[in-house]
Amino acid sequence: MNATYDLHRHLWPVELLEELRRRREPPRLDGWTLRLADGDYDLEPHAYGLERCLAELDRDGISVAVVSLPPTLGIDELPAEEAEPLRAAYHEGALAAVAASGGRLRALALDRPRDGFAGVCVAASALADLDALAPVLDELQRRGELLFVHPGLSPAAEGAPPWWQAVVGYTAQMQAAYAAWLAAGVDRWPDLRVLFAILAGGGPFQLERFRSRGFDVRRAQQPTIFFDVASYGNRAIEHCLATLGGDALVYGSDAPVLDPRITLAAVRSFGEAVVNVLCHSNPEELLSARHA
Repeated sequence: MNATYDLHRHLWPVELLEELRRRREPPRLDGWTLRLADGDYDLEPHAYGLERCLAELDRDGISVAVVSLPPTLGIDELPAEEAEPLRAAYHEGALAAVAASGGRLRALALDRPRDGFAGVCVAASALADLDALAPVLDELQRRGELLFVHPGLSPAAEGAPPWWQAVVGYTAQMQAAYAAWLAAGVDRWPDLRVLFAILAGGGPFQLERFRSRGFDVRRAQQPTIFFDVASYGNRAIEHCLATLGGDALVYGSDAPVLDPRITLAAVRSFGEAVVNVLCHSNPEELLSARHA
């Protein structure tokens, strides 16, 4: 039986939780209340832990999860002396979780390629300055590893509804990152495999508008560009399959932020062939190490 993969799941190791509880300024953990620069969030205890992750993978029939720490915590925006203890705690704990998972987990690093990790997760805003990000991208391409582009902090205007950040702020970030990659990144790093979270905020939906403004949309049909389908359903997935073909999409859940069963049910509604491509073939292509 083929292994199946969830490419977008979050894990907060115990080491990181302890470090967040030591802090007195955001990001910090107060009991199970996460206090960030853009607001406070009540967490379900242990929802981001290893045991919960493995139990949900078993329940959903998924073999392997690729886990990361979301840039929405805002660690990259801290001064270096504050960010480093949090990064060190995550990396230590993530490697321990991978080792304890019996092959069920792969992890992404925070800041740069690191041994034992499958690649690096960066905030979407990082792609606005590809020159600054170039050392990371050069090394990822050399190592044949994955770049995962994920939304970062997105403070909402006062009075905005609670869904505003996720629906408006995050998707806008991801569309801008996707456009930046098409404009300059794909030519500069032609062999680097890039995975955009949440369908690049609907970036593929905009390709007809790209064409209307003179962009050659064939540049978007690169075998190194992938999109996870986290948070989307049948209509969005069908549109992307028709626009990009099956080779560009992978299953990602964004669990435990979202219930993974909703997106997974949408993927499975397309039948066994599509499930095999999104949950097995494309993830294995993304995660296969290639060294230049």
